[in-house]
Amino acid sequence: MGSLSAIDYAIVLLYLAATTVVGLWVSVYVRTGREFFLAGRTLPWWAVGLSLVATDIGGTDLIGVGGAAYRHGLAVGNFEWIGCVPAMIVAAFVFIPHFWRCGVTTIPEFLERRFDVKVRTAVALCWLAFMACNLGVMLLASAKLMDALAGWPVPLTIGLVAALVCFYTWTGGLAAVVYTDVLQGIVMIAGCVLVVIVGLWNVGGWTSLEQRVEQQVESRELSVESQTSTPSSITLNSQPSTLNPPRFEHFSLVLPVDTSSPFPWTGILFGLALVISPAYWIGNQAIVQRALGARSEYEAKASYVWGALLKNVIPLVIAVPGLIALAKFPGLTGPETDKALPLLIGETMPLGLKGVFVAAFLAALMSSIDSYLSSAATIVTNDFYLRFMRPTADERRVLRIGRMVTIALTVWAIAFAWHLSRYETGIYTIFQTLIAFFNGPAFAVLLTGLVFKSANRYGALAGFIGGVVTAVSLFLLNHPALYERFEWRPLFQIQDPYLYFSVWAFLVSLAVIGSVSYATKPDPSEKQQFALGNMPSAGDAA
Repeated sequence: MGSLSAIDYAIVLLYLAATTVVGLWVSVYVRTGREFFLAGRTLPWWAVGLSLVATDIGGTDLIGVGGAAYRHGLAVGNFEWIGCVPAMIVAAFVFIPHFWRCGVTTIPEFLERRFDVKVRTAVALCWLAFMACNLGVMLLASAKLMDALAGWPVPLTIGLVAALVCFYTWTGGLAAVVYTDVLQGIVMIAGCVLVVIVGLWNVGGWTSLEQRVEQQVESRELSVESQTSTPSSITLNSQPSTLNPPRFEHFSLVLPVDTSSPFPWTGILFGLALVISPAYWIGNQAIVQRALGARSEYEAKASYVWGALLKNVIPLVIAVPGLIALAKFPGLTGPETDKALPLLIGETMPLGLKGVFVAAFLAALMSSIDSYLSSAATIVTNDFYLRFMRPTADERRVLRIGRMVTIALTVWAIAFAWHLSRYETGIYTIFQTLIAFFNGPAFAVLLTGLVFKSANRYGALAGFIGGVVTAVSLFLLNHPALYERFEWRPLFQIQDPYLYFSVWAFLVSLAVIGSVSYATKPDPSEKQQFALGNMPSAGDAA
């Protein structure tokens, strides 16, 4: 696996020091709650756009996408190309301007203006639960890499990263998050590019990589055929011992419906492109909050377009290393594939460059953690404290509460990461399954509220609850512990079918929203004005 040299440590420490300095510099200008949560609406488009990319590509992606590419091939890159670019462009010109003009701080706040406080609270609770859990997942990702590269104890890594991120988020709020993300995004992209260049050189170039990957997959398939296990037991195992797609699929972006990979084209199109991706880029508080802090409607739109342009190159620098690792280290199975990237770094990167990548990884991790930490604190303060406890709190009190919540969430994330480290499940699967539980229903509520004036508060609440129940039920019915006990076949024939969970939950939510809204009285006109086409100004929405 290798270890870090003094030069590598110096590079990592230099990066950490630079991040701290940037965070402290920004904190000088934060004196009110509005400045803490929305940076006083002063953020430029280029900083917001790079922050969007840095936030989306977190430690879970560098580790998880590398492991997924190792096992399933380049199809995982669709989570960037199909899962980001189209939705970002649509959001830039349709949805983000609408939210910015409404003058809201959070997406749940918008949902109250469009529907009612019950819908706001339900969606806010789910987003808060997801972000709080995801903080622990991302901290665990950092611990896995540092343990593989340098032998750092898991508690040490979790505590160190959490403390640093909490410090500059606590002092500078959203502005500190965005401007440190700019630094972190540059370091992250540069480090990943170096890994691809050095890795391809190490395996003899792209053509040689294709040949070696095909040889490894073919030899693994021949080994599987000689075993006595039935095909279904191999395909349905939640921790498979085989590389899933056939050799010709590892370099294919479009996988057939009957693939054992979690990324068939049907799931990519109907689950990712039409549900998960729009829900993420249009309704995810951690993402949208940056655009809400932009200094103008134009810059809010431009930030999404700039981020979409950057997103076109991201799959090449985070998925290809997984294929390179497969060519060099073919023996990894199940959750061990999360070690693919750390192994590649430890064995191929020379002195100094290894430190650059570790800094890049920490940058990716910290840019996501600070985003979710800031957004979770915003939801707690804006959607619960100000809404139910102290609606008339002054700006300085709001700032104090926001900072207290930031510390409390950090403590929770540390504890959850430590608990999560005891389970043998792939990081990327944990993340995608968590978000699949409510992402589809939340997007259905937001979409119908924006597009259809006839959608009302009764339908929105019923549809959201029905969709979440559907997603959780599908997960439980498809869990090995249940279908093996009752000796029935699982609902889905692919591993980790979180894409399908989102599709069905989204469709159920739409059906319930439409049915209940049709059967109940419509919302008053002051609620319907927040649908698209009315475009209320910030003054009207206040």
